[in-house]
Amino acid sequence: PKSPPPVVYSRYADDHLRAVGKLLKDRTKELKEKVIDPYATSPEITPPVSEYRNYTLKGHFSPSACVCVCGGVRVCVCVTSRAAFPGLSSRLCASDRRYISWMAFVAVAYNYNVWLCTARLAFPFHNAVVNPFWIFFDVVSDIINVIDIIIWQPRLQFVKAGDIIKDRVMTKEHYRKSPKFKTDLFSIVPFDLLCLHFEFSSVYRLNRFIRVRHFRSKLHSLFDLCFIYLVARTTGYLLYALHLNSCIYYVASLHQGLGTSHWVYDGNGTAYLRCYYFAVRSLINIGGLPEPTNTYEISFQMLNFFIGVFVFSSLIGQMRDVIGAATAAQTYFRASMDDCVSYMNTYHIPKMVQNRVRMWYNYTWAAQGMLDESELLDKMPLVMKTAIAVDINLATFQKIDLFKGCDQQMLVDMLLRLKSIIYLPGDFVVRKGDIGKEMYIIKSGAVQVVGGPDNSIVFVTLKAGCVFGEISLLQSAKDGGNRRTANVKAHGFANLSVLEKKDLFDILVHYPESQKVKLMKAKAPTGAKAEDKPKGMTLFQNKPPTPKMFRALRKLKVQNLCFMRQI
Repeated sequence: PKSPPPVVYSRYADDHLRAVGKLLKDRTKELKEKVIDPYATSPEITPPVSEYRNYTLKGHFSPSACVCVCGGVRVCVCVTSRAAFPGLSSRLCASDRRYISWMAFVAVAYNYNVWLCTARLAFPFHNAVVNPFWIFFDVVSDIINVIDIIIWQPRLQFVKAGDIIKDRVMTKEHYRKSPKFKTDLFSIVPFDLLCLHFEFSSVYRLNRFIRVRHFRSKLHSLFDLCFIYLVARTTGYLLYALHLNSCIYYVASLHQGLGTSHWVYDGNGTAYLRCYYFAVRSLINIGGLPEPTNTYEISFQMLNFFIGVFVFSSLIGQMRDVIGAATAAQTYFRASMDDCVSYMNTYHIPKMVQNRVRMWYNYTWAAQGMLDESELLDKMPLVMKTAIAVDINLATFQKIDLFKGCDQQMLVDMLLRLKSIIYLPGDFVVRKGDIGKEMYIIKSGAVQVVGGPDNSIVFVTLKAGCVFGEISLLQSAKDGGNRRTANVKAHGFANLSVLEKKDLFDILVHYPESQKVKLMKAKAPTGAKAEDKPKGMTLFQNKPPTPKMFRALRKLKVQNLCFMRQI
């Protein structure tokens, strides 16, 4: 009969004791795992960025989640948005796309001041008709600057003693104590009000020029082809230098008198366009300029020539560096390919092999923009290399039966040992009977498992994300366990990631429990084959067990025989 259930005098005490017992069991299990593998880290991996929840807190603030990129590392930051400025967080990363978008408006306001204020100062662009429009645009640019100083700049994160400071009060205090805050305050002092007592002029807005932002350096990190931005920036410097020279030329013409000589501006046509044309021909030293007639004009023209030579030599040098940096990788690729072709020609390599080598070079460059990805990754810190490797291949590794139940950190270590190899159409990745020293992961393309007399029979086609060759990594050479059992060739261009046996065993030294799991899984297919192979009497059905009564009679018979022999 079953024993009666235990008597529970207090359900509350019983539940708490059971909970404490479960916690103690879990803690004991965790400590046992650490004792077995003291070098293994936590099996937990970094969780993915979760979707944010929309809810209201006291009716004034609503939390949200933003992902910003700081120094190339994705950081998930919980931010708070004000109802008055939806989407604006209480703390901002300097590389946040929202902040960069806002800085585009600030850049437009700044360029409005540095370009049009100088033009208005030199050329006769002020009159009773257009002055209201100038006042409107001046006020709009000032409002943009004020909003940036009051709302955006105090929310910028900063680094202090290696820590990223995100506290709203500390970021505001840091900005107000910085020299940038004093410069920003001086840049928005409304000297324009002096126009109420004096003549309307843009000279009162020259203090807006000192508010220079690092907008250009932030844009540099957003472009996929950064050299396009660098060329555009250098071109902007050139155009602004010509703009300033055209303004100075018009002022010099006013000083000499418009139309008083062939060298000065004659006053016909659009003043700014004519003066800009003169600046282009003068600074770039195109020639064909009117001859200066007096000392003032000669001195101005000589100074123009000297400045033009200095400025444009600097800009041309910058342009050369930009273009050289943009094509450095392609130049290295061409040099490597030319050296390889020269080597093959020296040793009279067959043309068919040379064509396949050229095909490999061209496809590798077109597919990944470099010959060896490891050269780029080796320059990165370990944290960034790990993040890239996890994003690319961790999901594939977790699906491999051989690696299921293993330490997650061990999988990450294996990802860092992967090497990329590109195979041409028809290349054999592995051949039947070869010694297995590598495991392959298909990054792109496809491979086929083939057989038959001339390898014309296709058994299966493996596509991107599939893995093959993993069993031979752990099987020993005894009885040919590490031999390849099939032919695998590339179907089209195939980009594979390779993990070598030596790298795997170097990693398994630090994960003994994971090594046991993989060894058991690696031996399982061999054991299954041995059990499935029928031998001798096992071809027939299993013999039923002998009944107990017959076993007792047989035993009694044996005892009688022994007794008779003794007699």
